[in-house]
Amino acid sequence: MRLGRLVRSGRAVLSLRGLTDPLQLRSFQPDFVPRDPKAKPKKYKYPSFYNPYGPRPPPSEKIIQLAELIAALPPEERAQIGPALRDRLSHPEMQSISGEGMDVGPQGGGGPGAAKAEEKKEEKTAFNVKLEKFEAASKIKVIKEVRSFTNLGLKEAKDLVEKVPALLKQGVTKEEANQIIEKIKAAGGVAVME
Repeated sequence: MRLGRLVRSGRAVLSLRGLTDPLQLRSFQPDFVPRDPKAKPKKYKYPSFYNPYGPRPPPSEKIIQLAELIAALPPEERAQIGPALRDRLSHPEMQSISGEGMDVGPQGGGGPGAAKAEEKKEEKTAFNVKLEKFEAASKIKVIKEVRSFTNLGLKEAKDLVEKVPALLKQGVTKEEANQIIEKIKAAGGVAVME
């Protein structure tokens, strides 16, 4: 009886081996065709610059004449073309980007735009709120107020308040800065706007 089981189990092993051998041998075959060692690499022609819109047709004669007329204008009149076109085409005026905190290199002075740049620089739009001091008895109230307008946890707010003078919030509007100062004052602290 035992011999019969062994013979049957041996047949089963042989039949399974016949099924799995091709699979096992196949895993050792290369999956790619090897490159011809004598073949030379392909050379691709790259454009001198990337243009996502594809090739453009050449400008018309009318556009070329207009460009020559603009180039012949004095610099003062050329500076007026942009605002005049913006008004004529009803485009919104572009907002200036604040460069505070960035080193943009040496600034050139002089010229008609220098006075306008100085006027715009005087108009400060972003303010920082700094905690100067607080009463010891109202420390918990000040910490709660600091947590209310910042995204700090209890421990971080406590550490910030204990490092007086400390910068509480940066880059806020004047109205928001005044509201924060009033809340800190009501809690028993002294904050200033920079």
